[in-house]
Amino acid sequence: MGFRLPRVVLPKKLVPKSFPSTTDIPKGYLAVYVGDESKMKRFVIPVSYLNQPSFQELLSQAEEEFGFNHPMGALTIPCREDLFIDLISHLSDL
Repeated sequence: MGFRLPRVVLPKKLVPKSFPSTTDIPKGYLAVYVGDESKMKRFVIPVSYLNQPSFQELLSQAEEEFGFNHPMGALTIPCREDLFIDLISHLSDL
């Protein structure tokens, strides 16, 4: 009898390398800012995540908090960074 430990995925494996400007984002990806307004972190994620129900829930929360006026000039998601990393790790397994 055994048990299975959850797989640990490092954030660097989830998100491609850091892209310094919007022109450096590869086709099929988009930049999002995650966190509270005082400490935002930029992630580059596959566009395919936008179709996932769990990610759409985050987008609804972002719309409620920020409306369509994103202070960072890009999609801003108001959640803790660790929760976002957990979500995208699950989405990358799909």
